[in-house]
Amino acid sequence: MPTSLIVLLAVLAGVVLVWSLLGLKTSRPDGTYLKTHPYRRLMFFVMKTRTESVVYFEEEVRAEPLLDYLAKAKEAVGCDVTHIGVAACNIALAENPNMNRFVAGKRLYQRDKRWLTFSMKRKQLDKKAKLAVVKLPMLDGETFKQFTTRVNDKIGENRSGKKTYADKEFQLFNALPRPALQAFVPVFKVLDYFGVLPGSFIEGDGMYTSIFVANLGSLKMDAGFHHLYEWGNCPLFIMFGEVHEKPVVENGEIVVGKVMNLRFSFDERIDDGLTAGHGIKSFLRIMAAPEQFLGCLEADESQHQAMWPRELSTTEELAKIEAARD
Repeated sequence: MPTSLIVLLAVLAGVVLVWSLLGLKTSRPDGTYLKTHPYRRLMFFVMKTRTESVVYFEEEVRAEPLLDYLAKAKEAVGCDVTHIGVAACNIALAENPNMNRFVAGKRLYQRDKRWLTFSMKRKQLDKKAKLAVVKLPMLDGETFKQFTTRVNDKIGENRSGKKTYADKEFQLFNALPRPALQAFVPVFKVLDYFGVLPGSFIEGDGMYTSIFVANLGSLKMDAGFHHLYEWGNCPLFIMFGEVHEKPVVENGEIVVGKVMNLRFSFDERIDDGLTAGHGIKSFLRIMAAPEQFLGCLEADESQHQAMWPRELSTTEELAKIEAARD
């Protein structure tokens, strides 16, 4: 047998062995492997991508309590609608941990932390300013004011002109010629498929996140239904629209109310629509009563309550949550 053929067969055998061993690996740097029901496991093979697994939900929330809270909290806390929306996502994820999952390598994982990603303009009042992506871990025991301060510090860093991790990633990709880039991206996807993509890469990439939040209201636009990216493992995208007036029914009468449209894109493979419904209800409850859930209006910061876990999270509030689910 020719030497070249022997070498080729040895290389092929090595590739098959490595591929098989990697296929047995279930660990990842960003999540814990979960065993799933055979029916749901089959979904990972039939519905191979987030694009063909996405389910869309549309909701609206009365905006008067939100605007009232903003009027009080903007100066005291330094927040806007995006801060409130991201904080509401944090609490909703904590109340509904099944929403904090993702599919990778045709397997289901529980994410290691609650990660939230949102977009913002690099410079205010600049129509040509590029959008920046901010990704942050959510911390137990953090108050809304502490969270807002952390977000504002991160936004300030992005607006300073300093290169972020995402900037460096984009610069690396754009430096490659088209043929190299076309080959480079699939390699990263294969590494991600087998769970061997470095944790430092995952942590810095905004697409490896629990929820991506986009506030189009800040751009004077209504919310749209956003696609789910195939890059990364984000299973849920939420878009906020601009607050507007419309006829609403209040106490049996039609009145003019202020509402905000909210549109959700959800990867059905992580759990069923009922779980999505519970998570959306939690989110809407917080958006409809931000002062109750976020607070931090007292001058004495020692009186500020953590977003999660809340003082009532093991008693009255959780009982109400479970009652609503039943």
